[in-house]
Amino acid sequence: MTAGKSIRLFLADGTPGALLTAEIMNWTGHVVAAPRSDLAALLKRPEASRTGIYILLGDDPNSLGGTIAYVGEADDVSKRLYQHARPEDQGGKDFWDRAIVLTSKDTNLTKAYARYLESRLITLAQQANRSVLVNGTAPPPLPLPEADISDMEYFISQAKIVLPVLGVNLLRSAATTPVPEQLGSSMAMSVAVQSPIFELTLKKSGIAATAKEIDGEFTVFEGSTARSDWHGADHGYRRLREKLEEDGTLALSGDDSFRRFTRNQVLASPSAAAAVAAGRSANGRVEWKLQGTGISYGSWQGESVDRALEEVSS
Repeated sequence: MTAGKSIRLFLADGTPGALLTAEIMNWTGHVVAAPRSDLAALLKRPEASRTGIYILLGDDPNSLGGTIAYVGEADDVSKRLYQHARPEDQGGKDFWDRAIVLTSKDTNLTKAYARYLESRLITLAQQANRSVLVNGTAPPPLPLPEADISDMEYFISQAKIVLPVLGVNLLRSAATTPVPEQLGSSMAMSVAVQSPIFELTLKKSGIAATAKEIDGEFTVFEGSTARSDWHGADHGYRRLREKLEEDGTLALSGDDSFRRFTRNQVLASPSAAAAVAAGRSANGRVEWKLQGTGISYGSWQGESVDRALEEVSS
């Protein structure tokens, strides 16, 4: 099974919405997150004056629950954040309301390392497709010795663990990793039990979608089909579906009779996933079925809880 991680969070002024720091045991990286209203406090932090990476985040007005993001690097992050805090007409950026700073506790993060990390994080954010990136393209990473690349990739792997804990899903990928058949062990069985495949079918419309819970999120697989357009009463999920149509995630078939998911798509809940596929409001706990059975997602989840309670009491 996957090894656990201990993440230490420190709320600088004791409130959850203000400046906080995050660290992982035995990782030299250090993360500071703060709302724009606490930028002054962030700029005074010693970490902010180091070489590092920063991420600016803001709400996307054109997307339901979406975010706009910018990834950058600097020798002195505090100076760059100060520049970005200026009004748009003075060379700053108005969209962001939160800043994340990633530096190193041992101050060994060099300019070359920072540029490599910037390039890789932009590429990973583009692949994850979780946010609208203000960055046009990812700059090519500087060539580094093999050992240094290994160190930076480890730095990134740890950042990908810490950031979601802070509510930053910019780098979380929807890609799945199948369990190798040769495992044939209790580990493989455990993964299968925890994350079965669910299906949603609309026989009259010829719609068939498959999905799976991955890392606590509901992911609809590439190749799943959905109704060609929205049916029934207006609903909050209609805006989400329209966004997926506009960004190419839901592409029309050649005869316009249905839409197809062009990539794996993470959705906030089974109901959101069901609504997007069915083109109407839907109860995902009822409409998603355990593949090959008539067991609903809700029933499967309830049975899992019952089994867990039995194991605890036995």
